[in-house]
Amino acid sequence: MAQQVTKEEIPGITNFARLETTIACGGATRPEAVVELKRMGFASVINLRLANEAGADVDAEAAAAKAAGLNFVHLPFNAAMPDPMLIDNFVAAVTLPANQPAYIHCALGGRAAALWMIKRVQVDGWDEKRALEEANALGLNDRFRPFALEYIRTHRR
Repeated sequence: MAQQVTKEEIPGITNFARLETTIACGGATRPEAVVELKRMGFASVINLRLANEAGADVDAEAAAAKAAGLNFVHLPFNAAMPDPMLIDNFVAAVTLPANQPAYIHCALGGRAAALWMIKRVQVDGWDEKRALEEANALGLNDRFRPFALEYIRTHRR
């Protein structure tokens, strides 16, 4: 049974999409929005933005997460040259019980949904079609869909 993805308007967060109580994916997230994530029951923030991306303030977001009592994980996802350990590090962070439920974000939500899709196939044993439907609902876009599909096809577990 697929979980439901709901879109919500959260001040300071672009493209917020929540997968019941499991995770949420989003785009640009302002540090002042982090306290709302804590109120909503999230245990962690996983930021996939590069520190030098326009509008990204990783340090301020990390400080806001710490002040709110949330775990903060920064896994910079460079689309042009992804870190070879990115997927393993993401799976480790998102499956750590202390980080659940996790709020995962990048600039628009595409990188977040792509990594979640890979986790669904590799860790949860989902088939590609089911994982793709959920990732599309979470914000997977045309820019990162090929990355996720190619990774899944070349890294069968």
